[in-house]
Amino acid sequence: MNNSTIWTERFRPKTFEEVKGQDAIVSRMKALVKLKNLPHLMFAGPAGVGKSTLALVIARELFGESFRDNFLELNASDERGIDVVRETIKNFARTKSIGTDTHKIIFLDECDSLTREAQQALRRTMENYTKTTRFILSCNFSTKIIDPIQSRCSVFRFKPLKKEDIFEVLDNIIKEEKLDINDRAKEVLFEVCEGDVRKLQNILQSCASIDKKITDNIVHEVVSYAKPKEVKDVLELAVNGNFTKARDLLLKMKLEYGLSGLDVVKQIQKEIISLKVNDEKKLDMIEKCGEIEFRMVEGSDEFVQLEALIASFSMK
Repeated sequence: MNNSTIWTERFRPKTFEEVKGQDAIVSRMKALVKLKNLPHLMFAGPAGVGKSTLALVIARELFGESFRDNFLELNASDERGIDVVRETIKNFARTKSIGTDTHKIIFLDECDSLTREAQQALRRTMENYTKTTRFILSCNFSTKIIDPIQSRCSVFRFKPLKKEDIFEVLDNIIKEEKLDINDRAKEVLFEVCEGDVRKLQNILQSCASIDKKITDNIVHEVVSYAKPKEVKDVLELAVNGNFTKARDLLLKMKLEYGLSGLDVVKQIQKEIISLKVNDEKKLDMIEKCGEIEFRMVEGSDEFVQLEALIASFSMK
């Protein structure tokens, strides 16, 4: 395969056996595909955990490699209005499948981006064309989908991949790409991807473009992610009342790694738990992180807010 291929596509699973981290869902999909009579499906869960991949695997298993004739893939975040339901989806749904007696499949990704009017139109389309078409809907938040659509679908909730599943994906890429990676770098990759395989593959490809021997330092540089020890040093200085040193170290860390204010707050919040202070102090610190994050989202100056956060930690 062409070496310029993006890794998220090169290493995308093509069979049920290759899909990691969603064993219960995969086993039910295999049973449904064997019966060749799918209900409407809804895949809900965070990004990068296999929703789109599993929809493509289902299509391949049902229709073979020429599945594109009977499979329509749309991204609702691009085409979110009622017209796409009235025209594109209806035109595809009203015709019978080609070369098979199985229902055609319409895969609607990010369907929680559809307007309410488009969702109402989609509900009617799902009712009217059940003889020829099945829908697979993918979303991050099922609560944004109207109840009449949810009631017409079998809902499957995907979860972020566990460490062992992430490491299995990681080891496969390392073997295929002949990478040299240390254990600490693996741990950092797991921490920053947060169970998102797509994010893992993108970060790893970026690291491999720098050096085939990947260390935790390279990973930190690529993802603009401060080392936990550096964040902890800032916090320890602050809680011990050394505000000036804590502020200077935080500014240096922020500039060195190119972190946004929100990134810094998120990392601080993670490290608070491991601090050697009483639980009441930890609760106050975490609450303050939430307040500062809200101020930043509302448009406040990032460094002023980070200074205020460190100042609040330094107060006895």
